[in-house]
Amino acid sequence: MWMRPPYKGPGGDPEAVGIGGVPLYPVMLESPALRWAFIRKIYSILSVQLLLTIAVASVVVFVRPVSRFFVSSGAGLGLYILLLVMPFIVLCPLYHYYRSHPINMILLGIFTVCISFAVGLTCAFTRGEVILESVILTAVVVVSLTLYTFWAARRGHDFNFLGPFLFAAIMVLMVFALIQIFIPMGRISMMVYGGLASLIFCGYIIYDTDNLIKRYTYDEYVWAAVALYLDIINLFLSLLTLFRAADS
Repeated sequence: MWMRPPYKGPGGDPEAVGIGGVPLYPVMLESPALRWAFIRKIYSILSVQLLLTIAVASVVVFVRPVSRFFVSSGAGLGLYILLLVMPFIVLCPLYHYYRSHPINMILLGIFTVCISFAVGLTCAFTRGEVILESVILTAVVVVSLTLYTFWAARRGHDFNFLGPFLFAAIMVLMVFALIQIFIPMGRISMMVYGGLASLIFCGYIIYDTDNLIKRYTYDEYVWAAVALYLDIINLFLSLLTLFRAADS
């Protein structure tokens, strides 16, 4: 789904230059102006998603009756479970309508809000210092890895080989999480889980950014935004898990 051949811009000239420039990577077969416009579109959507997440999570954290409703009543618990399941449900119609505007953006908004509530409820019962540490480290890592991937792509490096390794790593992580649910192994094990998850999602940020530069076609902007958004959110939650375990 994400590995379709890249769209060739007008003329297909690998030496074509656009606004600001030169090809993003040496073998680029499309107009750099088109690819840069696509990248700006993705990061604009991603910025709105992150701002929406911050807004929703802040309401959940600072308006205490909201978080108490979710944890102190049967209806709240049921709604919380629904919000956890909803992103997976929304991905099904999003798969079929990702090219249909504005349906794709409405579904993307629902997807983002549901995840934002889950993030907010996680932060609602965490010390502010731990949240701040996780936010700062997430921002530094995301910016650094994004800049590094663009720099590496300009010099001909390719990170497509990471795909199978990251898939295997995420499977191991999921099994680890299931074991933790049924057989809790204590604080050290949670720190190990948070550290491993953080490294894996750092790899996913590089991998998905490389796909954004080279492989996503122009009609896959929703999938590109979803992939990067989930990478950032999962990195934040992994760091939060690590710091909460260290703080407890």
